Amino acid sequence: MQLDDIRAFSADQERGHWFDLLDPVTAKATGIRVKLAGPDSEVQNRARLRLADDLSEVADAKGLVSAEARERCRLESLARCVLAWEITEDGQPVPFTHANVLRLLKAATWVQAQIDAFASDRAAFRGDA
Repeated sequence: MQLDDIRAFSADQERGHWFDLLDPVTAKATGIRVKLAGPDSEVQNRARLRLADDLSEVADAKGLVSAEARERCRLESLARCVLAWEITEDGQPVPFTHANVLRLLKAATWVQAQIDAFASDRAAFRGDA
């Protein structure tokens, strides 16, 4: 591997890759797709830096962060890694907004787990996806 290969890999992660959300019981595609930035992308780097800032902002005078505030910051950070999506509600496309991504993430912990796992899996960003 050469420096050019590393830079190309990071650039590909910046463009993101599509991920099909799977039913947690049947493992069949739900029809919901999200495009996620890879773990070595600037998108995820900015999300990590923002998470650190957000946690500092919600810390109390002793530097402690409540579990509720920590979870809210974690979801905000994960939502920042989503670049696009294909999702409908009542048969209509749902607009891609940060607030709507948060709504999806808050819908179920299995949704968060799948998105987080894919976003952190470098192997998922190898080759065409």
